[in-house]
Amino acid sequence: MSDPDGGRILVAGIGNIFLGDDAFGVEVVRSLRDAVLPPGVDVSDYGIRGMHLAYDLLDGRHDVLVLVDALPLDEPPGTLAVIQVDLDDPGWTLRPADVLEAPAADAHGMDPESVLRLLRSLGGTVDRVLVVGCRPAVLDEHMGLSAPVAAAVDEAVRMVVGIAQEEAARLTACRAPGEAAASGSREGVGADA
Repeated sequence: MSDPDGGRILVAGIGNIFLGDDAFGVEVVRSLRDAVLPPGVDVSDYGIRGMHLAYDLLDGRHDVLVLVDALPLDEPPGTLAVIQVDLDDPGWTLRPADVLEAPAADAHGMDPESVLRLLRSLGGTVDRVLVVGCRPAVLDEHMGLSAPVAAAVDEAVRMVVGIAQEEAARLTACRAPGEAAASGSREGVGADA
């Protein structure tokens, strides 16, 4: 079920607002409310509902998933990165190796990697997955972003808007030749009937 003008894109903010900088994805998605996005882009705050996100992706509506979250990057706090995830590569990871030993299914605290692994284990897939991540400074129990992470939100919003525009254009270009052939064949069938 794709958008008639291309494919559908889901921008999903995830994170826990009660754990400081873990709320980065939630804050970016909130800031996207006023952004102008191409048709076919859905924006949703999943918060700590990672399992819900995995189940939502099972319906196959979205061709591209853009996850926004705090990530353990090897950079100073507030650093942004865009990571493309190849779900077909069995060795992909977004976390340090020692974190991979932790339990995978916590319905109220799933990180992007756990969401994607759960999706795969349920038989689902997404054609393209991009993660817009920010290195957190503080993950203690309190509300509000640290200064370096708060300062990165506006740039992250610009990054997400740019990604959404690029992906929407790519999906439209990919579909254009096939749609012309498909609509031509439909017209031919209708004329014969």
